[in-house]
Amino acid sequence: MKRFIIAGTGSGCGKTTVTCAVLSALKKRGTDLAAFKCGPDYIDPMFLRRTLGTDVHNLDSFFCGRDTLLYLLDEYGGSRELSVIEGVMGFYDGAEGSAHALSQLTDTPVIMVIGCKGMSDSIGAVMRGFLSYRPNNIAGFVFDCLPERLEPLARKLCAELGTGYFGFLPQNGAALESRHLGLVMPGEIADINEKLDRLGELAEKYIDLDGLLGLPDIPLPEYRAPRIPRFGSEPVIAVAYDSAFCFLYHENIGLLEKMGCKAEYFSPLSDKHLPGADGLLLCGGYPELYGAELSANASMLADIRERICSGMPVMAECGGFMYLHEKMTDKSGKTYPMAGVIKGRTFPTERLRRFGYITVTAREDGLLCGKGGSLKAHEFHYWDSTDCGADFLAEKSDGRSWECGHTGGSIYAGFPHFYFYSDTGMAVRFVEKCCEYGGKNGAHT
Repeated sequence: MKRFIIAGTGSGCGKTTVTCAVLSALKKRGTDLAAFKCGPDYIDPMFLRRTLGTDVHNLDSFFCGRDTLLYLLDEYGGSRELSVIEGVMGFYDGAEGSAHALSQLTDTPVIMVIGCKGMSDSIGAVMRGFLSYRPNNIAGFVFDCLPERLEPLARKLCAELGTGYFGFLPQNGAALESRHLGLVMPGEIADINEKLDRLGELAEKYIDLDGLLGLPDIPLPEYRAPRIPRFGSEPVIAVAYDSAFCFLYHENIGLLEKMGCKAEYFSPLSDKHLPGADGLLLCGGYPELYGAELSANASMLADIRERICSGMPVMAECGGFMYLHEKMTDKSGKTYPMAGVIKGRTFPTERLRRFGYITVTAREDGLLCGKGGSLKAHEFHYWDSTDCGADFLAEKSDGRSWECGHTGGSIYAGFPHFYFYSDTGMAVRFVEKCCEYGGKNGAHT
């Protein structure tokens, strides 16, 4: 299985730009591609998806062990000619969730991106550091924002250090804009298709695509696939998915479908009512950018409130959790009525709030696990709540902890995001509750 990770020296070094450039160029060549994102990121995969026009999947070595990572890589990339995986943060950053850890667990070659703005000979020091810091699978380097006059230096440094030279990208007008949760979403960039096409043209000219395609085919290590039960009642899950709610792991939906569920997508922004369903997923996103529109859709708010109060199982993560509050305040200070399921108000803060990988332990029996059960999760948000909940204890590896989340027999609502493949038992419990609700209220109420 031919595959490689495009990793980087740190956040903002050009990983997404280089990955989109390579994907765009190889797509134009007719290469049958699969794309993945290392880590819990939602936004970078949107750019990869926009470039390829196909689903992009996450590979997260904090959430998943070796066997599950190999299963997902095989499931979504095994039939393709080439799988390209974008790294996360700096190559070694993120401990067990790092691109380095993923590479080691899956025996995947790595192409390192160095952002070269403001450097010349110091590039060599950065290269040597990454090559020697720990055992790794680094096959070579791509140099982003490299002045063309320094291209001979980059080649020379690769030769001196005994590593591969895979080209560079010059400074160009195709830079991707950012906001507080990462890159601005591709749908908000008016000329995004032209930028992606331009990146592909630059990659064809300046990046050694033939060298990338010539990397060795490394057999995928043997693995044990996860056991996935199938439910015969085929519950329908209403899945919020639009500009306001777009932070969705497609593997979560894929797992539910393997269990026999049907995903029915809807828009809290534009649809007037929920579709007929036995369960509800309200994912994260940017509801704070659409407060007026979400609040004005009174029939949808009332429908969601009534269904949840009737016992429909619901998972509401981060932005979805904000949507369930009584009120939401946006960055300008305007406050809008929301669904009113969670008492209280969400509001903006001046800095990133609880951030990173966590393990949450349930203090009560709930929708996703029993009392005392632990689940892996991730938080990343600038907004906060007057009632974050206290049904879970969240703990970080550095010893910090806090209370979070609301749970019960048919609800999970909180800032933490979950990945079903980290513990398929939580997906099983959710589907069981959806089947129970559908059985009591008539299938697909």
